[in-house]
Amino acid sequence: MPRTRQLTSVERHQIPDFATEEDEAAYWRTHELAPSALDQMRPARDVDPELPSPRTESILRGHSRNLSVRFDLDTIRRLRRVAAKKGIGYQTLLKTFVAERLYEEEKREGLLH
Repeated sequence: MPRTRQLTSVERHQIPDFATEEDEAAYWRTHELAPSALDQMRPARDVDPELPSPRTESILRGHSRNLSVRFDLDTIRRLRRVAAKKGIGYQTLLKTFVAERLYEEEKREGLLH
């Protein structure tokens, strides 16, 4: 196995934009972030507030089950339109809506510790 090159905190800003996942995989086979660079990293949510909250993120990562819910066609159309504007899938948007609303209800009912 070839030896990898560790990127310091300064060099990590020089990571190229990749045209394909294969290009990215090839790059990371020969490069890695040095521990000093990893120590300086912040959670993605701190960098981009548009990312899902940690509470919602666990749902989106696949720690979930299938659930069949029926919606009228107008609601689905509206969900798809809003999701497209945000650049995400409508089912992802729906999961985010449910998680956020559930959190608000839990706070209102005093169910959070």
